[in-house]
Amino acid sequence: MPDNLMTWSTLAPATAEISLALAICVVLLVDVFAGARRGLTPTLTLLAVAVCAALTVEFSHVAERTVILQGMYVADQLAFVLKLVGFLVVAVVLLYSRSYLEERGILRGEYYVLALSALLGIFVLISANNLLTVYLGVELLALSVYALVAFDRDSGVSAEAAMKYFVLGAIASGALLYGMSLLYGLTGTLDLGEIAVRLSGPMSLGVILGLAFIVVAVAFKLGAVPFHMWLPDVYEGAPTSVTLFIGTVPKIAYFALALRLLAQGLPGASLEWTQMLTPLAVLTLVVGNVVAIVQTNLKRMLAYSTIANVGFIILGFVAGTADGYSAALYYTLVYVLAALGSFGVILLASRKGFEADKLDDYKGLHQRDPMLALAMMLLMFSTAGVPPLVGFWAKLRIFQALWETHHLWLVIIAAAMSVVGAYYYLRVIKLMYFDDAPAGLPAPAPAPGVRLALGVNAAAALALGLLPGPLLNLCARLLH
Repeated sequence: MPDNLMTWSTLAPATAEISLALAICVVLLVDVFAGARRGLTPTLTLLAVAVCAALTVEFSHVAERTVILQGMYVADQLAFVLKLVGFLVVAVVLLYSRSYLEERGILRGEYYVLALSALLGIFVLISANNLLTVYLGVELLALSVYALVAFDRDSGVSAEAAMKYFVLGAIASGALLYGMSLLYGLTGTLDLGEIAVRLSGPMSLGVILGLAFIVVAVAFKLGAVPFHMWLPDVYEGAPTSVTLFIGTVPKIAYFALALRLLAQGLPGASLEWTQMLTPLAVLTLVVGNVVAIVQTNLKRMLAYSTIANVGFIILGFVAGTADGYSAALYYTLVYVLAALGSFGVILLASRKGFEADKLDDYKGLHQRDPMLALAMMLLMFSTAGVPPLVGFWAKLRIFQALWETHHLWLVIIAAAMSVVGAYYYLRVIKLMYFDDAPAGLPAPAPAPGVRLALGVNAAAALALGLLPGPLLNLCARLLH
């Protein structure tokens, strides 16, 4: 049999992408021909995600690193786990979003098709082993998210946020492409493994220039300072269901982007890119935490909280070791868990005509809805890094990785900024439990299914904090 003939056995590691692409086509066709039955598309999409996840478990699990499609696609344990996490997070996002979209009359099939398309871009990025595959994943994800931000066509704020995001995103994509073209010109290959081999000696000026453009693009995608301008506006301007999506699952993709491009594609230049990332991480920590203090809008506050947390993820890469990368992975997963629940609370607290996005809207929430207030309190404590919740272990792992690589001054800055950040998280808890509720606030949505999922979400932040070992060991095993 010819080597270049595609068979199912050679394509099996890409089951997640193949099944998801088919699912997108099915959901799109069903929505076009049965669009009047609005309840069909959301249910079908959740079913499709479950089936795709089951097929991925059945066919995609590989015992060792496997490269297919002429070296463009890599399947390994890390990619397998991240894709399963992606399926789970997107399923929860879609579950949380349904009643929000339904109440506002924007429960359209496009939302579900775009969400699945973004997930496909994330999966391509997670398994990228070639500069072309990296760029394909980045653009598929970015274009889907641009459309999602502008999804509510009747909202001028949403359209404005999408335009800002699109223009700045195009600049970042250009920077990424230019950096990649320089690397290709200097190495003569697009394969990340070959690039790592050919750039193992002293770095030329051209390589450092290309690396600078790549770091700029990665920093923009993550939302690091000073490339963070889009993030607060997009979080505030997009419908909350879209903000929930943007604030969670793409973070997994951008961790994979940094890992595949920098840690695995350019290990020989680690001294150069860690020097570039260090000031970005410090700026991101300081600006994110300090500016979050003065916010009165909860979505903007969580946007700056995201920026601050991205600073911790970057610090894992600054360590430049396998322990540092595993700490960054652990922090990313923990942050996604907390963000998922935090925006879920906002969705449940919102009603038609009332977005529940101001901090004052949460005054006395404990009196109005004890379960919602308890979930938000656990998630805020976790994000602040208060023991015994899982966020504490995430910060501790980053500190440990920095300490082991003798970055004591970064540990001090990160610890100080953690204390600053605790203020605005604790402020939300204070408003919910110690302030009186203003008159006229609508009751949060009943939505029993969403409440159950949110309860599990908040309980997971506590359970993973009380028993941190399994997830910590998994992250360490995936990156060693």
